[in-house]
Parts: sequence; C-alpha cells; structure tokens
Amino acid sequence: MAKILMVVTGSDVWTLADGTAHPSGYWAEEVAAPYQAFVAAGYDVVVATPGGVAPTMDPASLAPELNGGQENADAIAAVLAGVTELKRPVALADVELDDYAGVFYPGGHGPMEDLAVNAGSGALLVAALASGKPLGIVCHGPAALLATADAEGGSPFAGRRVTAFSNAEETQSGFADRAPWLLQDRLVALGVDFQEGEAWAPHVIADGNLYTGQNPASAAPLAARIVTALG
Repeated sequence: MAKILMVVTGSDVWTLADGTAHPSGYWAEEVAAPYQAFVAAGYDVVVATPGGVAPTMDPASLAPELNGGQENADAIAAVLAGVTELKRPVALADVELDDYAGVFYPGGHGPMEDLAVNAGSGALLVAALASGKPLGIVCHGPAALLATADAEGGSPFAGRRVTAFSNAEETQSGFADRAPWLLQDRLVALGVDFQEGEAWAPHVIADGNLYTGQNPASAAPLAARIVTALG
C-alpha cells in the first residue's frame, strides 16, 4: 500500500522571547484530520520526528473553546488515541523520500523550536518540492521552510505562493508579543509570496506540488486537496 510521510515536531516546548519554555508540541487537529483523510483514501501513514522521539501533543490543542466544543475535542482525542504511528515514529534522518507518495507537515508551535533549524528536514523539503510529489504543510508547520535556506539565505521556496499562521492570528492568540519571532515575518524574509486569508478561517494555497494551509481549520481541506492531487 502506498505511504504518506507525516513529519511531526519532536519538541514539547516553545522557547519564548524571555527564555520561558512554554509547553508545546504538535496541534491535535492538524494531525488527526489529515491522518483520517489519508487513511480513508487508502494510504498508510508513517510518522517521522527528529531523532525518532515520540511526539508530544500541545496540551492547549484539545481545549473545547478551540475545537468548537467538548464533543469535537473528544472526537479529535479519540482519533489520536488510535494513531499508533505516533507512539513509534521513525527517525527523520532515516527517511527515504522514494518510499512515499507524498509528504505532510502538521503544525503547533513545536516546529518553530526544532524543525525551523533542522537541516535534515530542510533537505527533505527541498527534495520533496523537486520530486513533484504532493507536499502539504499547515499552520506553524511552514516554520520548517526556514531550514531550506542556503548559506546565502536563498531557498527554492522563494517566490512560491505560501500561507501559514499569520501575524494577525498570533496576535489574537496572545503570543505575538511573547514570541521570539513571527512566522509570517520570517517567511516573507525567506522570499516566499505570503498569501494571508481571513483569520481562523480555512485557507489553502496550491502552487505546483506545494500545498499550504493557514491555520488549524485549514488542516482538513488541505488534506483533501492532497488526496485529490495524489489521485
């Protein structure tokens, strides 16, 4: 059966501007909804993390007020409880891109801590973009694109239409003035063509084989676009 690689942060904290280690990890909905979509479409999902560590879910990501109520939060938690791949991820360094039909990066603030500076992840992203295989990245997941910059600061993602968690959303979530840097600003500095949608509303951008989603609400429609692209 064809496989999709899901690259998940291995960090359980996000270091704020004042040095505080804020509890973090991956965002629940951004793993659960795509996982369901990929499995329903007949794909096996393989989870990879830096070092092969079991990833941590951001404890805030199952808050009822962020998931449309307790019932929806419980449903997401139930999906994640059945994702055994999260308990036994492969090491990112051991990944062979040729083994996979597509690649997906969920978010959470965790990627800003580790994937943003992970050279192995950066090399994988560059190879995935060049391969023509569907590459999906959502919310804070595009922080990983920062690791694709070369010594001169150039990146093959420069000029590509990309969306991600916006400055407006970071401000509204209460973290903009506590963050060491803002994702939208860093992506613009990398040279991407940042496409901002309405805060918190589903917003997906496709540019060739690159598919990005702005926020947690974009995870499910982003995964649907990837499934369609996979054919």
